[in-house]
Amino acid sequence: MIRNALLRMVVARLALGLLSLLLVSLAVFAITSLLPGDTAQEQLGQAATPEAVAALRLQLGLDQPGWLRYLHWLGGLVSGDAGRSLVNGQPVAALIGARLPNSLLLAAATAVVSVPLALAIGISAAMWRGTAYDRGVSMLTLSIVSVPEFLVATAAVLVFAVHLRWLSALSYVSSIDSIGQFIRVFAMPVLSLCCVIVAQMVRMTRAALIDQLRAPYVEMAVLKGAGPIRVVWSHALPNAVGPIANAVALSLSYLLGGVIIVETIFNYPGIAKLMVDGVSTRDMPLVQACAMIFCAAYLFLVLAADLCAILSNPRLRHR
Repeated sequence: MIRNALLRMVVARLALGLLSLLLVSLAVFAITSLLPGDTAQEQLGQAATPEAVAALRLQLGLDQPGWLRYLHWLGGLVSGDAGRSLVNGQPVAALIGARLPNSLLLAAATAVVSVPLALAIGISAAMWRGTAYDRGVSMLTLSIVSVPEFLVATAAVLVFAVHLRWLSALSYVSSIDSIGQFIRVFAMPVLSLCCVIVAQMVRMTRAALIDQLRAPYVEMAVLKGAGPIRVVWSHALPNAVGPIANAVALSLSYLLGGVIIVETIFNYPGIAKLMVDGVSTRDMPLVQACAMIFCAAYLFLVLAADLCAILSNPRLRHR
């Protein structure tokens, strides 16, 4: 009975996620279609004749109604065909496939650095709440959260690339042939992304754990003689897994917005840089596919956080 109810909740969340993705696809297509300018005119140049522009629009299918173009585009996405680039005629899937591993590598490196660091700082701040260490962590994280990624990235370039000359201002993935080169290439992009992500994750982790430390069962464990470390690791932390997983997932979702700025500043060859280039050339199939990847990744992280909260919370499992 309880297992069936839990299964229904999980299925309902998955169905809601698919519905949200469908609505997002509609919003992405509508917004990109409303961008100013004309793709055919952009490709042919201002000196092109109206007849040539009209012929190219017919060839690209831009003369069809918007709803029909949306259905064709959505059907292609479902079948794995995102169309062809309007600039070079290559398949969009091939263009994204060449850049996606680079973005995944950057995201993985950022997660490997940020998640353990943020959890360690957040848990320790909750354990020693009210102390000078806790106040210092709270003040520092609040200050870092207020700083946008582009300012951190620009400051990193000025300090480490221009003045100290320790690192390169541009990130070339193809030049990686050793651990030292890997660190040199990813140091500044990962640093720029980690600053805001770690600060947000620390604050959310600390708040989730402190909320559990104020629960009656923790007070009962203290009255029975449990030490501070045992109270945190054996009692509070297992019950805070759901909120902490939610904090990690939501914090990593901010990575999707920051990576666009960071890849552009450091000229990193990822899909965010590819999408920015597509916007400048009005390559709508490429922009739409990249935007859908970012939206799908964000929805996946939010859905994963929601499912972790359900599966790790005994009250939700028995509801």
